Amino acid sequence: MADSVRGTDCHTAPGLHEVLAELERREPIFHRRECGTTREDFERLTDPSFWEIGASGRLYSREHVWSVLEDRYSSDPSGRLDPDWETSGFELREIAPATYLLTYTLRLDGRHTRRTTLWQRRDGDWKILYHQGTVIADQKS
Repeated sequence: MADSVRGTDCHTAPGLHEVLAELERREPIFHRRECGTTREDFERLTDPSFWEIGASGRLYSREHVWSVLEDRYSSDPSGRLDPDWETSGFELREIAPATYLLTYTLRLDGRHTRRTTLWQRRDGDWKILYHQGTVIADQKS
């Protein structure tokens, strides 16, 4: 579906641009080593009920996501093998007080996915409640 078909209601409201900029710096989630690489960092970043739907359509628990990250960080502690993610098209909506739906497009090695992260601001820090990646079948949209 082309962006013009989605309509104008998908754009970020002017009052949310500061929040959008802050969350953009945290995405793609779990690929920003500056947000932390330890279990403690991961637990601080995610809500205890966090879950994810991968681009494959599979459901992943918080514990499963951590185990994948733990393997990644231990096998490449310096991050020199980290992929070169390209993100674009960030948009943000506040869906409840201090709860935000962030969407964007991610590209890696020619594969495009649409990403959605549900973020919540708590006690001055950010928590991830949910994340989803969906492969874009038609690379033109």
